[in-house]
Order: sequence, then C-alpha cells, then structure tokens
Amino acid sequence: MIVLDGVTPPSGGTGCLHSVPWFTARLGGALTELTVSVRDLTLSEILARAIRRTADVHADTCELSHPRTPQATVALTRWSATEVEYLVLSDAALLLRGPDGTVTPVLDDRLARLPRSALATDALVDANLRNKEGGFFTAAADPAVAARAVTGTLPRQEVRALAALTDGATRWTETFREGDWTALFDLVAKEGARSLVERVRELETADREERAFLGRGKTHDDATVAYVEL
Repeated sequence: MIVLDGVTPPSGGTGCLHSVPWFTARLGGALTELTVSVRDLTLSEILARAIRRTADVHADTCELSHPRTPQATVALTRWSATEVEYLVLSDAALLLRGPDGTVTPVLDDRLARLPRSALATDALVDANLRNKEGGFFTAAADPAVAARAVTGTLPRQEVRALAALTDGATRWTETFREGDWTALFDLVAKEGARSLVERVRELETADREERAFLGRGKTHDDATVAYVEL
C-alpha cells in the first residue's frame, strides 16, 4: 500500500520544469513496481531506489538541488504471509490495528516538533529545515533521505488492519480534535474513507472565517485515506 502527498511549493520557483503531480506520479509508479519486484530489499532501500530513479528522469533538465524541487510525503506498507513492513516519511500517518483492537500510530513527527518561529518564513524553512539535519525530510531528489524514514516490521498475526493517511485527512484528529487515533480508525473501518474526508471538509469549511483551528494555514488540504484489512 502506497500513499503519497505532493508538497505544494510556496510562491516562487522550484528549479524544475515539472509539476508536483508529475513527480508524485513517477515516484509512485517506481514504488509500486519495486515493492513487488524486489522483495529482498527493505522499504528504505526501495524508497531510495525509487527516488533515484525519479531524479534520473529529469536530472538533465532541472535543478534538483533546489530546496523546493518537487517532493512528497510517503506512507508505505508491504506484507507477506509472515510479516508486515512499514515506512513513514514526513507528515503522513500510518495506523495499525492489532488483534485486541488497539490502534498504534506510526508517525514521523519531526515537522510537528519544530517551533512555530522556525517556520515563520518560506526562506527560513528552505535554508535551515527542509531536508536538513535538525529539520524535516521529504522524498525529493536525494535518495539518502530514505534512511531518515520511520520504519519497522511486525509479525503478520499482530496486524489485523491498517490505514494510511495524508495530513489533510489526519486533521480530524490532529487539528480539529474530533477524536483520537482509535476513533479515527473506527470511523474509517465502519463508514469508509469518504466519510472521514467529508467530515474533515465540513470542519474546514466551518472554520474558514474564524480560523480557530487552522490558524494561518490553508482552508483545505489534500486528503487521502487507504484502508486494508489483513
């Protein structure tokens, strides 16, 4: 299961001729092929290879060292008859439900742990934080960031179901505080991914003017949910 969320660049150039959707589609295609064809590689190794393969496609035409070069957050899982592997990079989320109903979130919280003052301007983020030690990491053009992802492996019998979400979908819990991770998982399991996204959209619209929850952030964010029962 692969969930990617393209990172919308701030105003200004990206050093790239291609769009974020172009980048995300090619990275996703490489991940899809590699997770199936090279079972002997870890998910970190697969992500690194997919980033390199995508970068090679446009290295001759684009400035891939630009801090705003097209990039994406990643939630990636792969399972076999005996184990479940997972990887999370940046502010995507992966929720794992065990046989007893317990829901365990797998999060890369580096971006969330940064002080607001550090995120004051796009220039400050680009210079000091984006894909930098002490900042946060996304899948962009450098395969080395794959080693920074949150990864793990669990026995298959310890995972009954899982859900991968972009940060636009996790707003239900992380921004609007409508329920904890278990409540969010229950909502998706019982009513489906569309119901979660619709509820988030309603909350965003209600907060459009007051900004009690969203602060200075954009009203709507891309919201994707993938749910699997094993």
